[in-house]
Amino acid sequence: MKTPARFMTIVVLVAGTFFAGYMASRHIGPATSSAASEQAPVYACPMHPQYRSDHPMDCPICGMRLEPLASGGEGAASGTHGSEEPGTVRIGSAKRQLIGVRTDEVRRSSASQVLRVPGRVTVDDQRLYRVIAATDGWILELGPNTVGRSVRRGQLLATYYTRDLLASEQLFLVSVSGNNPAQRGSASYGSLKTGTSLIPQYPVDSLRNLGMSDRQIADVEKARIPAPDIKIYSPVTGYVLARNVSPEQRFDKGTEFYRIGDISRVWVLTDIFEKDREFLTPGTKATVLYQGRKLEASMSDALPQFDSESRILQTRFELDNPGQVLLPDMFVDVELEIERRDAVTVPADAVIDSGRRKTVYLEREAGVFEPRLVETGWRLGDRVEVTRGLEPGERIVVSGNFLIDSESRMRMPAGQTAAASAKAGTVKDPVCGMDVDPNSDRTLKTGHQGKTYYFCSEMCRKNFEANPAKYLPKKEAPSQVATAKDPVCGMDVDPASDRTLKTGYQGKTYYFCSEMCRKNFEANPAKYLPKKEARGQVATAKDPVCGMDVDPASDRTLKTEYQGKTYYFCAEMCRERFEADPEKYVHAMAEGDMHGMHTHE
Repeated sequence: MKTPARFMTIVVLVAGTFFAGYMASRHIGPATSSAASEQAPVYACPMHPQYRSDHPMDCPICGMRLEPLASGGEGAASGTHGSEEPGTVRIGSAKRQLIGVRTDEVRRSSASQVLRVPGRVTVDDQRLYRVIAATDGWILELGPNTVGRSVRRGQLLATYYTRDLLASEQLFLVSVSGNNPAQRGSASYGSLKTGTSLIPQYPVDSLRNLGMSDRQIADVEKARIPAPDIKIYSPVTGYVLARNVSPEQRFDKGTEFYRIGDISRVWVLTDIFEKDREFLTPGTKATVLYQGRKLEASMSDALPQFDSESRILQTRFELDNPGQVLLPDMFVDVELEIERRDAVTVPADAVIDSGRRKTVYLEREAGVFEPRLVETGWRLGDRVEVTRGLEPGERIVVSGNFLIDSESRMRMPAGQTAAASAKAGTVKDPVCGMDVDPNSDRTLKTGHQGKTYYFCSEMCRKNFEANPAKYLPKKEAPSQVATAKDPVCGMDVDPASDRTLKTGYQGKTYYFCSEMCRKNFEANPAKYLPKKEARGQVATAKDPVCGMDVDPASDRTLKTEYQGKTYYFCAEMCRERFEADPEKYVHAMAEGDMHGMHTHE
């Protein structure tokens, strides 16, 4: 009976040994080193390099396809040797060929970069015309010149009437119908414009002051009868931007009838980041793109308007607008070709951007690859500018670097990433944790409690400034950061911040998270202060009319003088009643009788 039991035990042990051997052959651990591993490639997950297999398959963790691992090889050992930098990877020639490792030389070069930014079309200020009423009057009729329509020079815009029109026309007709026959018929549209008319100047100026054009004055002189109205003509061929009158509307002198823009030449306004300003000078050429059209433009000599919060420059480009295809407030694309001279560049594929750091792999010697943190600048076609971390003449990996990176990260000792960042002279963004260079002009910063913090973006900086304690370590935030309570909402605020609002009351300063909280406090401080502070320490005065307690130190409290004494009031109504009969309320206060006094309705 014991024999079968022993037999079953032996079978189980053999099966377990066979299964363990089979699994070991399929899933090779990080420490595997044998002749078999030298003969067959090892596959690893690019996102989870700890998972490996001896054949291609999908990663059971993330589902990504396993890739051949860049480790081991003929004539070379895998891993870190001697004094090599942590994360260094050695790859034999056969394995380099298998995974397609290629290198390229870091070099200085000059290149051009096309910067593409959005722009908005607007009217040239020098080509903007306003049709203004020269007198009071009434609109009789308007032409079909609504906003957005095109108008021609000399096109009728509107007709209106003014009470002084008939008298001025009669004076004009008398002047042109004098006893001197030489004066008759001497006036014309052309002579009035050139000033060669024999008509006395005063009657002509009188009609001009009412808004009548020289063209209409000439018509009145020719017809010898008064015109029933004054006509307004477009001063330019352009685009109606605004119409501010309606038929039968009465208007005052100085009313803007129309605003018309000559859009034969327009402006395009663009937002350019401050860091790109060095490449822009007056006269810089640009191309405006709109619906397949390309229009040449040039940067204006006007200084760009700088926004200190967004760190952008509003730049103006001027261009001709043939066919008036560009209309005000249209959005277009603007392309600028920027020359970059003497810049260190590498192929864009050589840079591995994790979102928190940018890494390239340097070929120290044949088959030996070392990680290097870099900072990049402009993208120049298929290459990218490297502003820090590389020198010309060094060779870097441009193909197969992703697989090398997976192996390198797996071989990196714990905590080495932080050490590498410190070595590169970077600091942590307290909001997102990204490594940033405190010495870079592109890095944003802010001060808090005597310490400077650096940020990768404006959003991170704003989040930090809104609530620094949220992003600081507990040992730093609660104990070292001095906060104050908003007496209205109870929120913790930083009294040292420039964004914190404050107000003084009874010799003490109070801090607020928002303008609404400050206004509520100033309207009624006693409502938000502790009872001992509001009643015992705050000196108040009685309104002699209604008996209400008021703060004599508040700017909102009303007061008046009577017989050398100052009286304070809660409202204008109380002060008016007191000033109408002061003795009534002074006597009541002296008698201590406040019951007969008025109450607010």
